[in-house]
Formats: sequence, C-alpha cells, structure tokens
Amino acid sequence: MACELPQALQDVVTRLSRLPGMGPKSALRVAMTLLAWPEAMTRELGNSIAQLRDKLHLCNRCGGLSQDVTCPLCADASRARDTLCVVTDWDSELTLERGGFYRGQYLVLGGLISPLDSSTADRLNIELLEHRLAEGEVQEVIFALGATLEAENTASFLQGLIGSRFPHVRVSRLAQGIPLGSEVKNMDMETLRQSLRYRQSLD
Repeated sequence: MACELPQALQDVVTRLSRLPGMGPKSALRVAMTLLAWPEAMTRELGNSIAQLRDKLHLCNRCGGLSQDVTCPLCADASRARDTLCVVTDWDSELTLERGGFYRGQYLVLGGLISPLDSSTADRLNIELLEHRLAEGEVQEVIFALGATLEAENTASFLQGLIGSRFPHVRVSRLAQGIPLGSEVKNMDMETLRQSLRYRQSLD
C-alpha cells in the first residue's frame, strides 16, 4: 500500500499545484519547505497571502492593482494625459513601467478576446476604456497587447470600437519587432522600448 500524505499536507499540496508552473512534485517540495520554516515565518506568509484580498483593489482609472482607489500612476499629475497605453494585464503594465520610457496613462483590459477560452469582449474592461476616452483628454490609444492571434483579434475589435465612437482618437500599436506569439510582459526592455518608440499607426 502506497504511503499517503497526511490530509493537512495533502490539502496544501493540492492548492499549491494549481499555481502556474507548479506540478504536484514541486508543490510537495514547497509544502515541505514551509514545514521546515519557523512557525512565525509560515504564519507571516499565510497572513500576507490573506491580505492580498483584503488590501488590494482594482484602480478606478486604469484597472490595475492598487492599495488605493486610484493607483499612484493614475494619480501622478506629471504624467501625460493625452496617450493611453492599453495592456492585457497588470504584469504588462509593470514591465512597461520598469523600462522608464513611457510617461503616459495606462488601461488594463483584464484579458484578450479568445472564444476557445470563453473569453469574450464583455468580460474585458471595455466600459472603463470608453469612459476614459469620453473624458476627451486622450488623443492616442496605443495597443500593447503582444503578437498573438488573440491579441490581433482584440486589437481589431478595439480599433473598430474606437473608430466608430471616438473618431478623433489616433490608434497605434507597438512596432512589430515583437516576435510572433510573444506577450509584452515577457519582452526584453530594449525591444520593448524600440517597439514603443516606433509604434505603428492603425488609422
């Protein structure tokens, strides 16, 4: 008869194995490492994970993660308000921001249109995008969605939406130095900087 894990340990392994890139064996190694930690460290980690839900919110301006109603980037009066960079997720916003070469506004879509994954336009932050454009400050929307088929479909949908409702807004996308199938959050900084600098108009 195979040796079974104690139920408490099995519960942790099962939950950890749901994380991206974490299989059952890796999850067991992590769980065993947590058991080897001093009790205080383990409890601190547990409290930190619980506070992710308690303390983090979605910014009311860009849809990114924030501890305040409005995130620091959106609240920064020194940032340009005439450009809006549309990204897939908060990871992509972080990647662009770390580069230090973009000083405009952001909007986090919260995903891409992907019928195979049951991800449709009504599950994205389209209403937030429309609200930002209706304010009248944004003169250019930059699509920084990556170079996947889902990204292309989403960009095409958004271009049609913006063109019909906000015809004065210029629409562009990152230059095609990004390899096919790549996501913005996985790009090196120099490629990303060049792609943003030489972005292509979609008008």
